[in-house]
Amino acid sequence: MAAELTVPQLSDKHRSTLDQALAAIRSRAYWSPHPEHPKAYGETAPADGLAAFEAVRGTRFDLDQPGTDGWTGAEVSPYGPELAVEYPHADPDVLLPAMKAGMGAWRDAGPEARALVCIEILARIGARTHEFAHAVMHTSGQAFMMAFQAGGPHAQDRGLEAVAYAYAEQTRVPAQADWSKPQGKKDPLELGKTFTAVPRGVSLMIGCNTFPTWNGYPGLFASLATGNAVLVKPHPRAVLPLALTVKVAREVLAEAGFDPNLVALAVERPGEGIAKTLAVRPEIKLIDYTGSTEFGDWLETNARQAQVYTEKAGVNTVLVDSTSNYKGMLSNLAFSLSLYSGQMCTTPQNLLIPRDGIETDAGHKAYDEVVADLAASVSGLLGDDARANALLGALVNPDVKTRLEAAAGLGEVALASREVVNPEFPDAVVRTPVMVKLDAAKADPEAPYLSECFGPVSFAVAVDSTADALELLRRTVREKGAMTVGAYTTSAQTERAIEEVCLEESAQLSLNLTGGVYVNQTAAFSDFHGSGGNPAANAALCDGAFVSNRFRMVEIRRQA
Repeated sequence: MAAELTVPQLSDKHRSTLDQALAAIRSRAYWSPHPEHPKAYGETAPADGLAAFEAVRGTRFDLDQPGTDGWTGAEVSPYGPELAVEYPHADPDVLLPAMKAGMGAWRDAGPEARALVCIEILARIGARTHEFAHAVMHTSGQAFMMAFQAGGPHAQDRGLEAVAYAYAEQTRVPAQADWSKPQGKKDPLELGKTFTAVPRGVSLMIGCNTFPTWNGYPGLFASLATGNAVLVKPHPRAVLPLALTVKVAREVLAEAGFDPNLVALAVERPGEGIAKTLAVRPEIKLIDYTGSTEFGDWLETNARQAQVYTEKAGVNTVLVDSTSNYKGMLSNLAFSLSLYSGQMCTTPQNLLIPRDGIETDAGHKAYDEVVADLAASVSGLLGDDARANALLGALVNPDVKTRLEAAAGLGEVALASREVVNPEFPDAVVRTPVMVKLDAAKADPEAPYLSECFGPVSFAVAVDSTADALELLRRTVREKGAMTVGAYTTSAQTERAIEEVCLEESAQLSLNLTGGVYVNQTAAFSDFHGSGGNPAANAALCDGAFVSNRFRMVEIRRQA
């Protein structure tokens, strides 16, 4: 059967996008082919997307993939409604061999054809962004606009970024070369050589609950674009966004003449815990994981046959030394602490503030004053319930609520959490952030600020000086890791000292943010998410190292 999508057709459609993505990762300038505004998708897109989402609820999500031995699914939206979608449960002894069967043709297609197929997958996902936004919203608890942007265009950007890096790394070496070594008066030694990017095997992508597409797409597309088959194992509470992704990928692969089983879905029964079983199977050669440190460490230790890429927990810190825009600093931090109820791996947790206060454009501000003003800024931002719901979303699971409630007992509460009612979804659990005052001088090895407290919890930590803050920053990044570091200072010397800590400990730093860019947001093609150089993650999204070990270059030499 002839392919419905040919490489020339895909090239006409997507080669310019690939070239622009390649230029963007080199320049690090802003670029995105995926519109952020909902109106950019057409007048009927919002209604069509909602209708498509509602149509899949209460249905059996058939992917026509091999090895289906039953059906499972128990997703309940953090906003209350049951999704009631049943997904295929796979027998890995049947599914994994079927996935490997198509890898030879996918390998032989070459880096460009693979990249173009991946971009077509992303383009089709992009056309359904409104549908995907509802799926992300009702599995992660993100408010709709955040689910639309982070789960849609921003996730698609990260996927395309991975494709661009994969193409760049695979094409560093020419596909063929003629080799001739002079031998003086004798005939030269001559060989013909070919070089083929060879995939490692089946890649396992273990999805997370909070950002199923944003965190999932880099690994999925990095592996697929480098010739590997990809088995997508979603978080049991956030299956639908990745199931939709798998379905689109399978459709495009089939239309392009490739085996659709190059991408497949593995959904677990309640309490089954198939990630551990799959992770150590010999067919699995690559693993991408976002989640807890405990399971990330387990994967790194036990999945010895695979190359493992992990993003785990960290303690994100903002060091406050001084500022030339006190109001802007407070506003920026308030938004960062509030967005998605602090359920981002990049949300600040520790706010290190000298106990003697800081210098600002509004005069000297004592520690207590800074904390009180920041608490007031958060309260002002979230004072209107409609705005609070749009920023906070819903708590993703009961564990976050438990940590939030327990945090109030850890120290003096500077900002109490309050319940917010969502009139559209009255069953949603919505809470504003809590801020607790702590003192670093007590030198408690079990101090709450020395561990991640995931959720809408922050600690205003009093330190003796900026120098002490720098040492505490260094310690937490070195021992616990950090996805982000923020700092405010008007001193060039202090700025350099902060930079030095972050350079030595491999932590991504944002300085003096007072406008519409926030420490917990990164832009694909320009910003690196994580560094891979501290305990929070062993890889960065996205750089050459994230893709280059997903394939091997195999050379064949022939006598000329």
